Amino acid sequence: MKSSCFCFAALLAGASAVLAQINTVQTVATGVYFHEGDPRRGHSNNGWIVFDDFVLVIDANYPSGAKIVMPQIAATTAKPVRFVFDTHHHGDHAYGNQLWAEGGATLVASTRALEEMKQVETGFFGSAPGRWEGAAKNRPDVAATKLKPPVMLFPKDLFLDDGQHRVELKWFGTGHTKGDAYAWLPKEKILFTGDACVNGPHNNVNDGSITEWIKTLELVKQLGAEKICPGHGPMAGPEILVDQQSYFVALLAQAKAQLDRGQTPAEIKAALPTIAEALKQNPRIARYVPANLTAHLTKACVEQGGQPLPK
Repeated sequence: MKSSCFCFAALLAGASAVLAQINTVQTVATGVYFHEGDPRRGHSNNGWIVFDDFVLVIDANYPSGAKIVMPQIAATTAKPVRFVFDTHHHGDHAYGNQLWAEGGATLVASTRALEEMKQVETGFFGSAPGRWEGAAKNRPDVAATKLKPPVMLFPKDLFLDDGQHRVELKWFGTGHTKGDAYAWLPKEKILFTGDACVNGPHNNVNDGSITEWIKTLELVKQLGAEKICPGHGPMAGPEILVDQQSYFVALLAQAKAQLDRGQTPAEIKAALPTIAEALKQNPRIARYVPANLTAHLTKACVEQGGQPLPK
């Protein structure tokens, strides 16, 4: 009984340590900050870089997440937020855009991010209701605001450089979405990845390509980043780029093995617990395995010529 109590206490201590980082400001380098969002509220992570005359914010978050981050930024600098960079079009990274724009910020994203926003946010762009309307049914913070698309767009690169800080906004290819872009600080070797790299079971594979994601991450690794600020989960070193990529390689391998054995979608679905345990055997990627592997393995099977798994 004493042993069980000790283990439970250790688990609680570990959970408390993880939660302690949420909604706190971490200094990554001089004038460079990271803020881990609360996953219980669906919030993304944020970053910001303080230039001579202004602040660049990484990701708009949900409106409720933006309201948490705004005073945190104001506590680190009196300089105004002039640019907010949406790493991609998903709601937890872009639905807070209106709040930042009302504060005087210009909204920035890759051209492909806006293209994807036009495809899924159809209600805003004059067609049938889209994802915004769906989110507004369950999120009062979304319902109380409006969608605000980015207005400063770049196909591949956009640089901000005041002599002190240089931030390169870069698009490398399809990953988590077709519009994924990164904020790279070459002097400090810091990389903000959005959801192209996360640290934990936070991967959403619906809008991207696992196969292309692996290739894109290979290009990203060549930057030589030493500190990675992911879209969700704690900040870490370059190992999480490797771990994220390795998880997808292993996931595709598991899907291929099932298909090569002639397994039907129903049989693969029935084998999900076994497949999940097999993936968890690699301690480097175990944290990426979600509680429900259906969406991940469906995507992996379809990309290898198979059929979707039963829902």
